[in-house]
Amino acid sequence: MHKAGLLLGACVRAWKSLRMASSRVTRRDPLANKVALVTASTDGIGFAIARRLAQDGAHVVVSSRKQQNVDRAVAALQGEGLSVTGTVCHVGKAEDRDRLVTTLWMDEAREESIKEALRIRRIGKPEECAGIVSFLCSEDASYITGETVAVSGGAPSRL
Repeated sequence: MHKAGLLLGACVRAWKSLRMASSRVTRRDPLANKVALVTASTDGIGFAIARRLAQDGAHVVVSSRKQQNVDRAVAALQGEGLSVTGTVCHVGKAEDRDRLVTTLWMDEAREESIKEALRIRRIGKPEECAGIVSFLCSEDASYITGETVAVSGGAPSRL
């Protein structure tokens, strides 16, 4: 019985060590010496991704169609001590993106029906998407090829 306890303790310590080694707690700047160009990155998911990549050590170039949005995002991220620059870049028609975004939130009933389809019963936050993007950009993901990662709150996906 004593041996089983020692073995279990060793396994728990090994798991904690592994978990800590793969977390931001012990890994500083996994994206050091990398540059990340993030389009549509002055708000929402793009902004959260830009922030996370910069927090993980990358120099980030944020972009948007409007200079004022770029300036605001750059100021906010540089204010956090992050390595960020920005540029104006039009990557599509704004009215098309706006229409797309305002369609999966037109009213509260629609939002509630979407939440019901999600296993976690809530709408995701932009920051929840940013972590996986940073991971996939890091050396920790260097052996991952051809995979699709669905950040979907548990909603079934057909990718």
